[in-house]
Amino acid sequence: MRSREYDQDFRDRAIRTRDWGVGLLSLAALLWAWCTVLLVTPYAVDEEPDDDYPQECESRLLTERGTANNGLNEGDYCEDERDWPEAVALLAVSLPVSIVGVGLLTVGTMSRRISSYGQTMREIDKLASRSKD
Repeated sequence: MRSREYDQDFRDRAIRTRDWGVGLLSLAALLWAWCTVLLVTPYAVDEEPDDDYPQECESRLLTERGTANNGLNEGDYCEDERDWPEAVALLAVSLPVSIVGVGLLTVGTMSRRISSYGQTMREIDKLASRSKD
């Protein structure tokens, strides 16, 4: 295999690696958005199956009266509908996805730049050797 073909193959692999990193970072962003929706948006809870008038609940994070945190002991169904462990689990899953995504993005980008730098140096060396002759 000639060096130019090898270099092109190396760059193609670097682009694929970078694209995987972008994809994983996009997945992590979706997980963060889902967690944000769970914590910030208000929601409704059925007290009985097929309830015509569900109980309105404030958001988990931005509550003033505490309706999302009172619990069934006070006759409030809001606490059990959106629980904190679900949001924390989304954040826990997004952390390794983000770390791997950043790593792949960095490796792919740097590999491509190093390959481009090597190609530029080879071209400069060719020009320098021609000018000496």
